[in-house]
Amino acid sequence: MNARVAALAWGLLVLAAQALLPLTVRDRLPDPLATHWGPGPDGSMSFTAYVAMVVLVWAVPWLGVLAAQRALAHRPGRMLWWGVLFGMGALALGMNATTLLANLDAPDWGAARLPGWAVLAVISASGAAAAAAGYLRRGAPDEPVPVAVRPPLLRLTAGRRTVWVSRVGNPWLTLITAVGAAALTVPAALWLTGVVAGASAMPIVVGLVIVLVTGVLTSSVSVRAGDDRVVVQFGLLGRPVLRIPLSKIASAWAEERHPGQVGGWGIRGLPGSATIMLRGGECLVLGYRTGGQLAISIDDAARGASLINALIAERVDS
Repeated sequence: MNARVAALAWGLLVLAAQALLPLTVRDRLPDPLATHWGPGPDGSMSFTAYVAMVVLVWAVPWLGVLAAQRALAHRPGRMLWWGVLFGMGALALGMNATTLLANLDAPDWGAARLPGWAVLAVISASGAAAAAAGYLRRGAPDEPVPVAVRPPLLRLTAGRRTVWVSRVGNPWLTLITAVGAAALTVPAALWLTGVVAGASAMPIVVGLVIVLVTGVLTSSVSVRAGDDRVVVQFGLLGRPVLRIPLSKIASAWAEERHPGQVGGWGIRGLPGSATIMLRGGECLVLGYRTGGQLAISIDDAARGASLINALIAERVDS
């Protein structure tokens, strides 16, 4: 089975189980029910808020793991990816199941009891699931080795203004942003209507706001080359903006790069030697006169590099 299909199927199965498990025993649970434990139960949550929480506890990291698949394409990373996917799923299910068992038939949330062996069983089961999934997926093929492509120099026509523009978006980051926006309405609505106390809803709301803002700012990138600079714009709003004068660029070229080679998604590396990685594959690489580099995962990178080199040559000749 295709890895992405298997991951989607597993994630949807866990998501359905997270919602259905509490719904099937709702009549046997106190409302509110105990959700936090010290020596005994010391925190509670309404049934509605609990269902929303257990769904989000799995949905948000699951989508994040799906988005990181290409970043962990080599054998060690691939084993880690499958281990995290199945281990986190087993942990989410185990936490849900043990919480429900602790509250089952209790007259109120203060009477709920969570035995120590149940916690150890959940941790052991999730660890075993992670180890088994990583071991079974160890033999899939690795990503290809990156290859740099030096494009031919374009010939610019005198008196004509030439511009190259390209954009790329990460559909999984966009999906996470959309899910975060949709999920944000659930705890916010429960909070505003008084169903859930502010103290219970606030951590979930803050976490989802962070996911939403991060997705809006980083789910896409566009590059514009022309005149005397290269302009890189981030996110759906085109902000923030990075402007690089051509006077700072020695040359440009196209190169195959993948998240596994640069350390993952997003902005990787340090100023002067960084990669803006939203999807594996073709990247535009800018070589600075100071010796550093900036690589940007973008479509049609070879054409963009050709134009940048032509504009640099034109500046040198003029």
